[in-house]
Amino acid sequence: MKNISAVRGGSGGVIEPKVGTRPQDNIYLAVNSEWLEKTDIPADRSRMAAFDMIDVNVEKHLMQDFADFAAGKKAVPAIANLDKAVNLYKLAKDFDKRNADGAQPIKADLTRLTELKDFSDYNLNAADLASFASIPFGLSVDPDMKNTKVNLLGFSGPGTYLPDTTTYETEDAPKLLAILQKQSVKLLEMAGIETEQAEQYAADAIKFDARLAKVVKSAEEWADYPACYNPMKIADFEAKFKDFKIKQYLVAVVGEEPDRINVEEPRYLDHINEIINEANFAEIKGWMIVNFINGAASDLSQDFREAAFPFSQALSGQPELSSGEKQAYHIANGAFSEVVGVYYGQTYFGAEAKKDVEDMIHRMLDVYEERLLANDWLSEATKQKAVGKLTALELKIGYPEKIEDIYNRLEVTPASQGGSLYSNDRAFAIAEQKYNMEQLHKEVDRTVWAMPANLVNACYDPQRNDLTFPAAILQAPFYDLKQDRATNFGGIGSVIAHEVSHAFDNNGAQFDKFGNMTNWWTDEDYAEFKKRTQAEIDLFDGLEYGPVKLNGKQIVSENIADQGGLTAAVEAAKNENDDLKKLFENFARIWANKQLVESIKSQTAVDVHAPGPDRANVQIQCQDDFYEVFGVKPTDGMWLDPAERVHIW
Repeated sequence: MKNISAVRGGSGGVIEPKVGTRPQDNIYLAVNSEWLEKTDIPADRSRMAAFDMIDVNVEKHLMQDFADFAAGKKAVPAIANLDKAVNLYKLAKDFDKRNADGAQPIKADLTRLTELKDFSDYNLNAADLASFASIPFGLSVDPDMKNTKVNLLGFSGPGTYLPDTTTYETEDAPKLLAILQKQSVKLLEMAGIETEQAEQYAADAIKFDARLAKVVKSAEEWADYPACYNPMKIADFEAKFKDFKIKQYLVAVVGEEPDRINVEEPRYLDHINEIINEANFAEIKGWMIVNFINGAASDLSQDFREAAFPFSQALSGQPELSSGEKQAYHIANGAFSEVVGVYYGQTYFGAEAKKDVEDMIHRMLDVYEERLLANDWLSEATKQKAVGKLTALELKIGYPEKIEDIYNRLEVTPASQGGSLYSNDRAFAIAEQKYNMEQLHKEVDRTVWAMPANLVNACYDPQRNDLTFPAAILQAPFYDLKQDRATNFGGIGSVIAHEVSHAFDNNGAQFDKFGNMTNWWTDEDYAEFKKRTQAEIDLFDGLEYGPVKLNGKQIVSENIADQGGLTAAVEAAKNENDDLKKLFENFARIWANKQLVESIKSQTAVDVHAPGPDRANVQIQCQDDFYEVFGVKPTDGMWLDPAERVHIW
């Protein structure tokens, strides 16, 4: 369920740098042109942004630490399950073994898929197949949106091969799908499938994907988070299925027939019998096989890794595949993310910085409360509800005090005991699914962190009404103890208030202080809020950015958060008589970004964030103080008529 509103998001690098640009004409270029000229995108990445600069540094430190742990040069700290992460790293880094094994680790599972005889066979074994292969729908357990103390089983459709349903309408679609089809045939041939059969599987997969693309949700639709809440009685849900034995599947996967299920994609469920039926069996089988081979390739030899790269490369523009050593680190970090994050937080995040950031968070919360109380378009009743939600926010800063129980269940089987990278990855997926399903009858654990500490990001969770600020983002250019306060306000201060603003964006505004989806607005206030939200949509909708046009509706929640975040940061700095010039400059700096054109197309298709230059320039254009501080005139490039400036929070 796509329920986390994060600060990090799409940025683009198609704006040409121009050193000497006046901030009055383009503050993004005025601040970032020199950086844009000097910065190169690494060959194994598709972009470099302020976030990525930090991430490269975090990656460098942790890769060295893992190499030292694996070589015995450094003792593995006594952090629960970190030794498992190191053992997985060793397994992933052993390319002599991976190359020698070739396709052997996946042979048994691939054979199970290729030997599926008919739809009845598929129906009978679907639950078992779902333990290692794709099924044309997903089940997950998440908090009930209207009673977040308890969990609820959810149903959704699968993803598509191209980034979004809208991508299928572009001129690039046929070329991209052809690359995937050719890649899939080669991978299947490498795994021992005859060419003619491999070609049939790949062709069938593309046909089935085309069916899915017509009915699954688009990124714009997923951006409407409350629309994901459509609970049904289980009997009504099961009655939707004609050919697929859903009751049998639920009992096998969930362990029972729950009383209710939340249908996140109602349209997909309405079309389920057009998707999963006997006539489509060959397409379903081909789709499962193609998904399997492309997903498993990264766990196999270097040859498989390279053969599985063209489609990803076509989507991102990334020139080169990452090194085997880097992949080994990312595999270990991916499987044990919270564990590695705790290690990072304890090792690299100082107590003094944490204390200072906590102080800034509370300053921003105080400013936000003052702004809510002084708001001139909210009624007193709505103001009090809003302040109540604000004061109920839970803060998660740096790294968690405890590690989630799932990591205690993951066991790494070394090569000496017959383990392969694939077999361990497969076992992890089974353990994680079982763990998730077990949460169905457990009370929601509000202490769980949405992000690991080594992730350069931050987020707001509407169902927990909490803010998470991982340790990794708490460094320059966002934050530095040595930076002056105004610069920090323009960086981490605006990020903090951005996340607070998500509690009051078009999605967050529909949840109360307990995280329950309920209306706490008066009708008049909510009508005014929707009017201002539409103004935010209109402000960005249709803006051209390189090869794409922005979808204002898709990115509105993040734009509301950017607007509120920058406004609160400006107010906080004014309260302390700080230099607003430095604040605006650093706000522009944190969205610095260079990105390959292919990556821009793919990312903007699904991202709920505006591109970096627009996040900087357009939001600053809506700040009245900017015009005074920089002396911006109607003839300047950054001028936006007062009537067009959007003010919400």
